[in-house]
Amino acid sequence: MDIRSLKTFLYAAELSSFTRAGETLGYSQSTVSFHIKQLENELGVRLFERINHTVSLTGRGREVLQYAQQIIQLERDLTQMLKDEPEAAGHIRLAMADSLCPAFFDGDFQGFRRQFPNITLKIITAGTEEMFRLLNRNETDLVVTLDNHIYHAEYVIVQEKQLPMHFVARTGHPLAGRRQLSVEELLSYPFLLTEKGMSYRRLMDERLAARSLEVSPVVELSNTDQICRLVEQDIGISFLPDYATENWVRCGALTYLPVTDFDIDIWLQLLHHRDKWISPAMRHVIAYCGGLYAALRPASHAI
Repeated sequence: MDIRSLKTFLYAAELSSFTRAGETLGYSQSTVSFHIKQLENELGVRLFERINHTVSLTGRGREVLQYAQQIIQLERDLTQMLKDEPEAAGHIRLAMADSLCPAFFDGDFQGFRRQFPNITLKIITAGTEEMFRLLNRNETDLVVTLDNHIYHAEYVIVQEKQLPMHFVARTGHPLAGRRQLSVEELLSYPFLLTEKGMSYRRLMDERLAARSLEVSPVVELSNTDQICRLVEQDIGISFLPDYATENWVRCGALTYLPVTDFDIDIWLQLLHHRDKWISPAMRHVIAYCGGLYAALRPASHAI
């Protein structure tokens, strides 16, 4: 049933005139007549008596009027309710690489909690393959990947940014003073890396394997800040995204190694399934994630 036809019927009944109803609604008289005829055909009853250019409700028309008034009032209440959107609430599940968690909470998360106290979050740390398994099973609402650029018709890319990667060593490391290095020269030194198969570690291993090279790290762990501490202690060198190392480099504890023959494109992407309903709570979490993208520097040329 067309709400417009019900509204036209309501005004025609209250004003006892198709002409005045049309003037009030901004319709021509023929449009008003069409709406009324359409409603009568749909209901299977005559709503108005039309005599000598006057209209008056039939008995069934008066009965329909009561229901029409209720339906129009409900439509107005619904429109007002949606306009006055209630305080956002809900539980949002967000899967991301473990190394992104500090950057996620380093934003104004306290401000987010003050503004949206009824939104709760579950952060799931996982590798890229596991993230998309969760997404396809509706066990997470959003994923933040740190991997190759991902495009698939099943997923919607909400935000994305390319990020720079570097090999890093302690300032004062024997390789730190070199103006140019090959990746083969690095492999004779101990490495500290994230877990095998995890995002950029996987990309590095694949790139090395394509050149018949392999690295066997002395330590593997997910916490990039701890890796940076171990690098600072000269336990080994590492391969990390700049957002994890830039503060260490800025304070002089670590330095980027000028490896010129080993480029990896790493992308930070926020995605959801194309069939996912974007609730108000999810929309606010997506907006907060925008701060994560702003905080992490875009890709730049290697040193």
